[in-house]
Amino acid sequence: MTLPGITVADSKARYILVMGVSGAGKSTIGKALADKIGGCFVEADDFHPAENIRRMSDREPLTDAHRWPWLQAVAESAIIAMERTGGPVVIACSALKRSYRDVLRQMLSPLFIIHLSGPMELIRARLAERQTHFMPVELLDSQLATLEPPQADEKGAALSIDGSQAQIVARAVQLVGPGPAEEA
Repeated sequence: MTLPGITVADSKARYILVMGVSGAGKSTIGKALADKIGGCFVEADDFHPAENIRRMSDREPLTDAHRWPWLQAVAESAIIAMERTGGPVVIACSALKRSYRDVLRQMLSPLFIIHLSGPMELIRARLAERQTHFMPVELLDSQLATLEPPQADEKGAALSIDGSQAQIVARAVQLVGPGPAEEA
């Protein structure tokens, strides 16, 4: 579902943020989208300092103070990826609050947002199945409480996580447009 006031033509962005709560599929869909459109992929989880990972592993929600340096590192990595490749750059990052997306938007422009969302039962089941990720299912409620879905003045679209990975990626490609390889 496209956010009010947003059209596909608005979506030609150098940076694409795939956001949502843990378990929504940000990494899986973001990586597949980057591959499909010939872009670079940045995994925000790779930039969490050890202290953030320890806190989440211990079932402690992160505060804004924990997130600001992390968001800065994510944006800097995306800028480096853009400089190396010319883009597009797809970033998988929770970016649950408007203020977090504002930080990314200030550094990464233009930024198009794909908000992955779906039934909480499905997300909880996905989190429960993960064996190697530091984010426990017990923190889902705090993420849902923190979530501020993108508003009409934020360029982007909400995508349901119902359906197969291929279906979700195909819908994402329709929103952001084909990559250079598909345009040729």
